[in-house]
Amino acid sequence: MRKFVIQSAALFIGLVLCGSAAAAGEIQDRRTIVDNLGRTVALPSHLERVLSLQPEISRIIVALGAAGRLVGIDHFLRAEDPLFRIIAPGSDSLPLVSMADYNVNMELVLRLAPEAIFGGPEDKSVVEALQSKTGIPTIALASQGRYDRLLEEISLLGAILGRSERAAELIAYFRAEIEAIRRTVQASSEPRPRVYLAFWGSPTRTPVHYEPVDAAGGTNVAENLLPSFLGTLIANVNFERLLAWNPDVILVHGNYPARRRAVTTGLFLSDGRLSTVPAVRDRRVHYTFGFWNWWDPAEVLVETAYLARLFHPGLFPAADWKVRADAVFKKFYGIDRIFAALSESIGCAEWLDGR
Repeated sequence: MRKFVIQSAALFIGLVLCGSAAAAGEIQDRRTIVDNLGRTVALPSHLERVLSLQPEISRIIVALGAAGRLVGIDHFLRAEDPLFRIIAPGSDSLPLVSMADYNVNMELVLRLAPEAIFGGPEDKSVVEALQSKTGIPTIALASQGRYDRLLEEISLLGAILGRSERAAELIAYFRAEIEAIRRTVQASSEPRPRVYLAFWGSPTRTPVHYEPVDAAGGTNVAENLLPSFLGTLIANVNFERLLAWNPDVILVHGNYPARRRAVTTGLFLSDGRLSTVPAVRDRRVHYTFGFWNWWDPAEVLVETAYLARLFHPGLFPAADWKVRADAVFKKFYGIDRIFAALSESIGCAEWLDGR
């Protein structure tokens, strides 16, 4: 898990806060939010300048057509995310607020003067430090792997960015797409495959909850585990447990360029210890997008449709899923051939072929 660290800039903060307090006093119309840490935060009801250190929030802001409100970018989106540069081509010109070691440049934050800052609940101390040191409302939000929370984020951001109509459109579209997949699966008598997910650069690190698997008609074998790290969905397991689960499908975190994947499908397929596991025996080991600082709202729709095809090939046509993926991305971002461009980076168009 990434962890942000605040860089000290005490003198600069003292000078800026005098102006910030006066500006805050002029804002009469405010909205009160209870964030994912249970903190009550008051912020302007309409935001023109936003700093997001939480990639999921940044992606939603772009989907809402408000990319121009972002005043900075975090290191992950600048250097690690294969999708963000495609959906937000202007993001290359945004100031870099956090470094590779996730230090947050406080002086730069203050110079950028956002009206609100968004962070992740896993960074509680940093969220609280940002607000206390800058006087800028700082909100901790993340879907934490739940569709309903993702849609709540879209609704909230739509309201405070003046994009409520767009937010409602995306929420309705998302719900309709997921419900269509669920209905098809539920109407079938096909068994639900047992699925193991190898995420976050380790063959034995797995999410204890992954809603796309459930929606697509599978069963996450780790669903009843407790997380190994507080505030996350990560469980560390061993090969003995994996063997005991005996999964029908193994999914490998594939949202990286191939040269950077520490764990590959071939690692599982070539491991003699797993030769009797149905997923390995039947070569049902595939890449998937997975969590990466939570979700992109379009990408998780594409992933759910992709997993439905993997789990139930007789129910979902293979020929049109790539075309459909481009249509989903265009709905959210208004750009043609996003899926094709993403595939050039991570090879996702080949995943159904097992390559």
